[in-house]
Amino acid sequence: MKALTYGLTLTLGAMLTLTGCSTMAPKYARPEAPVPAAWPTGPAYQNVAEGPAMADLAWQEFFIDPQLSKVIASALENNRDLRLAALNIERSQALYRIQRSELFPAVNAGAGYSAQRISSTQSGSGHITTHGYDVGLGMSAYEIDLFGRIRSLKDQALEQFLATEQARRSVQISLIAEVANNYLSLAADRESLRIARDTLTSQESSYNLTKNRFDAGVVSALDVSRAQSIVDAARVDIGRFTTLVAQDLNALQLVVGTPVPAELLPGGLGPVTALKEIAPGLPSTVLQRRPDILDAEHQLMAANANIGAARAAFFPRITLTSAVGLSSGQLTDLFSGGAGVWSFLPQISVPIFNAGANKANLRVAEVDRNIFLTRYERSIQVAFREVADALADYGTLGEQLAAQQSLVNASAESHRLSDARYQGGVESYLSVLDSQRALYAAQQNLVTLRLSRLSNLVTLYKVLGGGA
Repeated sequence: MKALTYGLTLTLGAMLTLTGCSTMAPKYARPEAPVPAAWPTGPAYQNVAEGPAMADLAWQEFFIDPQLSKVIASALENNRDLRLAALNIERSQALYRIQRSELFPAVNAGAGYSAQRISSTQSGSGHITTHGYDVGLGMSAYEIDLFGRIRSLKDQALEQFLATEQARRSVQISLIAEVANNYLSLAADRESLRIARDTLTSQESSYNLTKNRFDAGVVSALDVSRAQSIVDAARVDIGRFTTLVAQDLNALQLVVGTPVPAELLPGGLGPVTALKEIAPGLPSTVLQRRPDILDAEHQLMAANANIGAARAAFFPRITLTSAVGLSSGQLTDLFSGGAGVWSFLPQISVPIFNAGANKANLRVAEVDRNIFLTRYERSIQVAFREVADALADYGTLGEQLAAQQSLVNASAESHRLSDARYQGGVESYLSVLDSQRALYAAQQNLVTLRLSRLSNLVTLYKVLGGGA
């Protein structure tokens, strides 16, 4: 039995040696990026800051607001889309292991017993009952991978597994950005709601004063109507922003995957800590590190490996089935010296005629490679445009924000002077109404621009490849 087992071991070793280490897949070379070597330049890109590359910056270093960081951490733990991406990785890894296992023979151990009764008409000497006992080791239909077909399929499965890991990273970066944007939208709408409420309080006082002056015959009914109009406008905005705040909270809790504690919710944009400034880097470096582009490249490499399997289908396949063991008609003789048995069944299959199926399969594999190449190049072009657009916003939003803040200050002073002149009987209430509307619009636009500025930084975090 030891000699037989040793013989099987030598056979397996020889077969593994015969298995080729190379494949018939085309040699892979990363395609040239179909985009310029530098980001666009011009007036919109003058104020781009210098700083660390986004891919080298952990998300905790970028989103430095402590409350927002806790909300993001909760989302990374509870979001179902991220869980699904992680499960897809586990599934892809298992599929890769299944494919990789075909490179090695599957050896099985077995034991059996059989009994048979032979009739007297068959034996010619009365009824005969036979018994059989056997134990052994064997393998069935193991393919010697001389032309790299199985190895190519293994490489394809490996690249698909690596692609799912990049897809998970892409989902995580998108999730972090979505949580941040929802959080900032909630903060901005709460800020706008506060401004609307402050305006309503101020205008109700102004309305009451105007109404009293009307009752005293100092002003006309037109002034009362104008004062009422801005009070009603503030009430409309309060209702609108109250709805938006509720919807923002619902959106935030959905993406986080669990209720967000009230103490982590923003009261407005003012308390939110500014996000970290970042640098765009070079396109050749940034775009090749984005997980969605790495995902597309791994898919391209998987399609390239599949060509090797399609090419190998034109060549013979050699499969081996063998077994060694012990067999005896009596259980007591099973382990005696003469009970050893073995079998060795090599088989070769040579493709001769299949109506062009192998050629068609190879053509499909080559077209698939070209499809994934086009998708890869398209992904790079889209990514370049996304970064360029975000940089254009980044380069001008700072100046817009400064100008809008100046406009708010000027509008507040204009409203103060108009109200003082109205109280002194120098101007009509129309001037006060116009200045109040201008101030209210300027304040709301300032909130919008501050949100745009922070959202632009979140977008840059996402399109520049994020951080782990």
